[in-house]
Amino acid sequence: MEDIRIRYYSKTGNTKKIAEYIANELNLKALSIDQNDYNSPCGLLFLGGAPYANIMSSKLREYANNLIKENVKAVALFTTSNWSRRTVRALKKILREKNILVYDEFLYVHMLAVNGAIEKTKLFVKNILEKYKG
Repeated sequence: MEDIRIRYYSKTGNTKKIAEYIANELNLKALSIDQNDYNSPCGLLFLGGAPYANIMSSKLREYANNLIKENVKAVALFTTSNWSRRTVRALKKILREKNILVYDEFLYVHMLAVNGAIEKTKLFVKNILEKYKG
């Protein structure tokens, strides 16, 4: 799984927790986007973040803007929030404009359901891996 990375931006810890669920499923480590490693190549990037006041974080936007097609083959998105999936839509737009493959399927977990989302996360990872390897 060395060609897979998990990166996230989290202010409240909810998105970090989902990133850690993904990491546990893949036996990898999830890292905050603060690591600024957008230039290290990978096959599959799990990328997560949530809207804050219904707007995507400027740090997450910057990270997405710095990704390049030559370094990222495919992206699977995940988000946590009270109700909005706006961050996923915004990330899809940014990445697709760069011709980076972004899977239509994404993981949304309500911010109050994060602690009970392990099985939902496992299913998401399984589905993405089938698409990625298939």
